[in-house]
Amino acid sequence: MLRYTIKRLLHCVVTVLIVVSIVSLLLSLMPTDYYFTEDQLIKLTDEQKESQLAAAGLLDSPFVQLFNFLKQLILKGDLGTSRRIQNGVPVVDVIGGKFAISMKMGCIALVISLFLGIPMGILQAKNKDGVFDHVGAAYTIFVNAVPRLISYSLVLVLGVRLLKLPSMYSTRNVFVSSILPIVCLSMGSIASYALWMRRYMVDELTKDYIKLAQVKGLSMRTIMFKHVLRNAFVPMAQNLPTSFLLTIGGSLLVERFFSVPGLGPLLTDSITRYDIPMVRGLVLLYASLGVIGLFLGDVLMTIFDPRIRLTGKGGDTR
Repeated sequence: MLRYTIKRLLHCVVTVLIVVSIVSLLLSLMPTDYYFTEDQLIKLTDEQKESQLAAAGLLDSPFVQLFNFLKQLILKGDLGTSRRIQNGVPVVDVIGGKFAISMKMGCIALVISLFLGIPMGILQAKNKDGVFDHVGAAYTIFVNAVPRLISYSLVLVLGVRLLKLPSMYSTRNVFVSSILPIVCLSMGSIASYALWMRRYMVDELTKDYIKLAQVKGLSMRTIMFKHVLRNAFVPMAQNLPTSFLLTIGGSLLVERFFSVPGLGPLLTDSITRYDIPMVRGLVLLYASLGVIGLFLGDVLMTIFDPRIRLTGKGGDTR
């Protein structure tokens, strides 16, 4: 297990560095005109533009730019400073401030999704083809079929008209103004968890060991919660860490819809405004969240099901 963990962590580091390197090379190939605002393009002379580009290191070859970035990152842990989003502010500080906002909302939304979605899937499986199963299926179809902007608009109208909740996020009233964004963040996850839990549990109910347990006289409640639920949760466990880590990374659509100053819109804003250090920092963050989530998912599966082994007798992964 220790050998596997070390090996996977090294793979994670290499994967993240490869992703960041590819994105950095692509960014360095973009036209340098994007570095300047429209006013600067008009007012600055060619010599002044070239001087600013040279000072920013954008006239170096793509591989030299990549080398300088990786050296600064690996040796100093420095991602540079923002050029356009918050001029002169370290990238780590900009991301850190917005990450805190997205993390709080994402964690709350994820907890709500788990506490509603998983029991919903269990009840649907337990009452297969019943009224509750049809109601849950209708909710899942609605959430997945209706475009996100329309469903978010519906939540916004109902929240503002019926509950008198604020329509936009406000730093002066964080708790109340976070309710509608959190509801929108959790809607899709609730449907997803319910769908997959129902699917896995229904599949488990058709297996031979369930019939054997019924022959032995075990109650349906004991079979459902002691055997079926545990086995059905194993494949879901692999995706939980990734879902959690990416959820706290913010949602582009929800945060932009409710004007939440989180991580969601930051990546697209950084790209459109040609803030290369910010883009590199965000790509590093999201790539790290993704690969760490996959690693933790494998570990979590072995916790819920000890029969799953991460290494063979010879130390090879399975």
